[in-house]
Amino acid sequence: MNARTDQHALSVPEIYFATLPSGVRMPYVTRGEGAPLLFVHGSLCDYRYWNGQMAVLSQRFQCVSVSLSHYWPADDLALQGAFSWWTHVAELAEFITAMDLGPVHLVGHSRGGCVAFHLARDYPHLVKSLTLADPGGPLHADASLPPATEALRARAARLIEDGDVDAGLELFVDSVSLPGIWRKSPAAFRTMATDNAATLPMQFRDPLPAYTRAAAQAVACPALLVAGEKSPRMYRDNVAQLAEWIAGAQVRTVAGASHGMNVTHAAEFNRLLEAFVGI
Repeated sequence: MNARTDQHALSVPEIYFATLPSGVRMPYVTRGEGAPLLFVHGSLCDYRYWNGQMAVLSQRFQCVSVSLSHYWPADDLALQGAFSWWTHVAELAEFITAMDLGPVHLVGHSRGGCVAFHLARDYPHLVKSLTLADPGGPLHADASLPPATEALRARAARLIEDGDVDAGLELFVDSVSLPGIWRKSPAAFRTMATDNAATLPMQFRDPLPAYTRAAAQAVACPALLVAGEKSPRMYRDNVAQLAEWIAGAQVRTVAGASHGMNVTHAAEFNRLLEAFVGI
């Protein structure tokens, strides 16, 4: 994040809770009327991550942003279940169905992009279009992170679990964006990440599944893949490969942006998203 962050980003909207058939109470915010856009956050984030989109795109669409279970401000029921990407896919499907929102224009970022991908593949009747911004997850089932990355993540997890949350978050956030980005981030983003710090060690123990050609070819809805020009290569590689596998996928790059593109370059991100879902 940097000084260019949109003024609307990460403010505090009114929050609601949807009680799902599984018993989980899912926090969400909603704004506007029209075709539904459902936003899915990634690591260390929650419904607040998309405020820069909610404030602008709600002039034309019904914008809904959720917090997945275990993420702030989860209640006790949401903390009792297992933390897993598949649980998050299933509860999103429950949410869309319970709220009678589907089919939705689904937007996911980073880890949330992987969750959104699998929701679109496994619940096609619930998804009208799919936008993935720097989607997380490996491209090969046998892929492993470089030893240096594994060591960095283990150290970040230890720091957080030992109570040195700021140091752990700085280590991780800088590694998935740009060096020094944590200290340059707005206070609201740092607060949100701190609120969700406990999810990071759990996330490291729940590796995302690999993307495959077969799974990507099963995505039947229109798809938009967005990369940050300066995002780490693993995210840009995911966008490039998924663009080959998903039939008719559109690909866009946000110039000058890194991983948090929808916050630091909100106006450009919103323009791309509105043009895509407004077709």
